[in-house]
Amino acid sequence: MCGIVGFVSKEKNKKQIIKNMADRIRHRGPDGEGFYTDDYVALGHRRLSIIDLATGSQPMFNENEQIVIVFNGEIYNYIELKEELKKNHEFKTSCDTEVLIHGYEEWGSNLPKKLRGMFAFAIWDKNKNSLFCARDNFGIKPFYYYQTEGTFLFASEIKSFLEHPKFDKVLNKELIGPYLSFSFTPTTETFFKGVYRLDPGCSLTYQDGDIKIERYYDIEFNPKKQDFKEVVETINNTMKDSVSYHMLSDVEVGSFLSSGIDSSYIVSLAKPDKTYTVGYDNPKYDETLYAKDLADKLKINNTSKKITKEEYKNIVPKILYHMDEPSSDPAAIMLYFVSNLASKDVKVVLSGEGADEFFGGYNNYREEVDLKWYNKIPYPLRHFAALIFNLLPEFPGRNFIVRRGTNLESDYIGVNKVFSERERKKVLTCVDTIKNKDITKPIFESVSDKDNITKKQAIDIHFWLIKDILQKADRMTMANSIEGRVPFIDKEVFGIASTLTEKDKVTKENTKVALRSAAKKEIPNESYKKKKLGFPVPLREWLREEDFYNEVKNTFEQDFAGEFFNQDYILKLLDEHKNHKKDTYKKVWTIYCFLKWYEIFFLDKEYNEI
Repeated sequence: MCGIVGFVSKEKNKKQIIKNMADRIRHRGPDGEGFYTDDYVALGHRRLSIIDLATGSQPMFNENEQIVIVFNGEIYNYIELKEELKKNHEFKTSCDTEVLIHGYEEWGSNLPKKLRGMFAFAIWDKNKNSLFCARDNFGIKPFYYYQTEGTFLFASEIKSFLEHPKFDKVLNKELIGPYLSFSFTPTTETFFKGVYRLDPGCSLTYQDGDIKIERYYDIEFNPKKQDFKEVVETINNTMKDSVSYHMLSDVEVGSFLSSGIDSSYIVSLAKPDKTYTVGYDNPKYDETLYAKDLADKLKINNTSKKITKEEYKNIVPKILYHMDEPSSDPAAIMLYFVSNLASKDVKVVLSGEGADEFFGGYNNYREEVDLKWYNKIPYPLRHFAALIFNLLPEFPGRNFIVRRGTNLESDYIGVNKVFSERERKKVLTCVDTIKNKDITKPIFESVSDKDNITKKQAIDIHFWLIKDILQKADRMTMANSIEGRVPFIDKEVFGIASTLTEKDKVTKENTKVALRSAAKKEIPNESYKKKKLGFPVPLREWLREEDFYNEVKNTFEQDFAGEFFNQDYILKLLDEHKNHKKDTYKKVWTIYCFLKWYEIFFLDKEYNEI
């Protein structure tokens, strides 16, 4: 795992600029650095040594040094690809990076189609004076780009661009509204005007000032009726295979471990010697005892830490710095602490992201099964009721009536919707023109012939998983200079998950039905039965306590907050939560995280960087 940076331009002093850009993300690769510059391009690399510790340094060249690459990630099928490429190419190392170089020579822009893994790379082809870049199928590894005045920049993290003299740092205010609804940046363009993320499953070619983006992989669902026992067996065999690939390393591999099915399944298959868990003093939010029980049964080690309120509150600015963009996902902070815990022992950890989206794990998916009786009411009547109830203040049952009487394509944006567009108008003092349904429309169109559970999965994969979960997984592990690997997010695993029918995913009794049955074969305790918890955090309670409340209130009262938000309204939200009048903690936290992020990147407020 590493960090990559680069630019194409006729800029002078390339060596100093590229070094400054790489230094900004030194946390991604503390084991070494490497650079390449010529009249056209500058490439930089920060290395975290995982495979081929002796000879895997980058940038790396082909035999005649006409092809040069910087690469972040792991190619799990590189050994098989190497055997295929040996027929026409000579290898000097035993690392996966060299497979990409010769793979590009052999297959050109079709290279990404051959790969199984997580990756973001850039290949400079001197023969064509072109830059070829690609990002993995599901966006496990990040890739950002920016173009201005004959200069093209790319990097693993946006903060690298701050070191380039041609980068113009401008806030993309239009995204604040969508952020308030999604709790993260749901668009391809980022909060930094002109900075884009390369979408998963896409490649990018930059040549003669032109950017060409092509899609090499689509996330497609093809449900089909299958024998349930055979489905379960196939899932288990595919997961064993994926975990085996994800264990490839020249350094020790550990694993995160919570109380739920996802990480418990992975740990039961991998049986790493070391596992890591974080929790809290409040038993309602603590998973450490469950994790220790599984570790004891598997006879492996489990190291745990309980996070205090002070630690959680004080680390927020650092988290937002590493995230690059505002995110109000409370689990990011837990992930930082568990990554920090693991970093004391290992360089690589397994984690359970992706199972819920691929296999149907979210509790709201059950509505499509549990509430079929309500859907028998003619839609015009349900829709009329929804219109009426939507005008009323919030009360128990209101959201259900509104949700079940609203077309899914018009309203569903994912499992973690925070602000409605209606309330955004009360909250914001700046422009708010981007509609949620305009963001989700292309995904809904791609699954227009599928059932509602599959439609929800498609939205949650493209937005919640890719733009929130994987974003924080990459940033929080890399902030602690360790590599996070996600065996569920594998194209072979998704190949099986994409064929599941509704009954294989959700019933009235449970979610992730087929996956739970597969996990039951491997997990030696009853974690496979546990309902979805996510990363539980006592934030709701903390925001009602004086110290946490005063920190948020002080931030809301700052002059700059009025540039974006109706300060009277957001202070009212905070007080309503503190006084138990309404449960508004998600809304409060979403606004607070944006303001703290803005302080760091646009008001240059200092914080304790790693």
